[in-house]
Amino acid sequence: MARTAAALHILVKHQNQAEDILQQLKKGAKFQTLARKYSLCPSGKKGGDLGEFRQGQMVPAFDKACFRGEVLKPQIVKTKFGWHVIKVLYRT
Repeated sequence: MARTAAALHILVKHQNQAEDILQQLKKGAKFQTLARKYSLCPSGKKGGDLGEFRQGQMVPAFDKACFRGEVLKPQIVKTKFGWHVIKVLYRT
C-alpha cells in the first residue's frame, strides 16, 4: 500500500466550476495554468502543487482520492473546504 503521494489540485467553491475545469483539462488545458487562474488555495500560485505528503495527512475524502484513485487522471472530490480537482502525480 502506498505511503506517500504527490498531487496537484485546484480548489473551487462550486461543483459546476470543478466540472468545467475538468472539461477544460480533457480538452488539453494545462493543469498549472488553470490552478493559477481559479484555485482558492494558496497552492494555486504554485500551479496547484501540494508536493509530497503522507497518507492520513489530508482530510479523509482528499486522502482517499489520492491514495486509491487513478494516477495522472484528474478527478473531482468534495471536502469541507469546497470542490477539488485533483491530479495525483505519483504514489510511493
